[in-house]
Amino acid sequence: MKSFKNHLSLITALFTILFTIQIFIIVERAIASYEQNLSQQYSIIVIANSTLQNSRFIEAHPFIERSETITVDDVLERLTRDMKQKNVDLLKLSLPKFYRIYLKSYPSPRDIDSVGNALKKIPSVSKIESFAQSHDTLYNLLLLFKNVVSVFALTILAVTTLLIIKEMRLWQFQHSERMNIMALFGAPVWLRSAVLFRLSIVDAIIASGLINAAFSAIEHQRWIHEQLGALSITLTLFDPIRDGLMLFGIAMGISIVLASMIIMGHKEEV
Repeated sequence: MKSFKNHLSLITALFTILFTIQIFIIVERAIASYEQNLSQQYSIIVIANSTLQNSRFIEAHPFIERSETITVDDVLERLTRDMKQKNVDLLKLSLPKFYRIYLKSYPSPRDIDSVGNALKKIPSVSKIESFAQSHDTLYNLLLLFKNVVSVFALTILAVTTLLIIKEMRLWQFQHSERMNIMALFGAPVWLRSAVLFRLSIVDAIIASGLINAAFSAIEHQRWIHEQLGALSITLTLFDPIRDGLMLFGIAMGISIVLASMIIMGHKEEV
């Protein structure tokens, strides 16, 4: 029973670490997907006195992905219903050109300033509207959310690390007598340590198997994807191959390090 409790403690600690890592990965993917959606929706409005080609904007700054012309025909049609066509054509010629600039990714406030300064250097550009205030508010909220998630993940990892260190000391105490007896009979180090490596590897396999089963079940929960879809976020919560192998490698690495530290910290009694 005591042995089972010790194994359960290590499995729980490993499961908690793997769970925290995967949650952090999911949050990072969600933020990246959300930023990608924001980058597609966010644009800078440019007013120019002459026609500008898409290539001219792209050359202005490497952060600019493309541009599109904003037509004012619908507005003019409502305003000039009683005007002669000749006057309408003259009015069109006198109006400035409006462009919408799209960026390659969601920009930081510094990126906005950099792109804006680059666009202002184009001779025919008369005005730029980057909606900086609303953009900066949303960007700072995203940054705050990232920082909160990072602090939470680090806190959980610190706590579980302390649990593993405690478990390590318990294992060292419980197996010291057996290792001393085997040493008296001339057993090599690898043989004395084999049982520790076997137990730690089994615990790693169990923990990674449980985490795979848990997140595979979460991945198939439709309501979670519906909630994310409401925020225009589409992502894979858990990839059994990529994420599963990564988590298995982490669990195995922690367990092997645990067993190795027990062996290195063991002092044989003469």
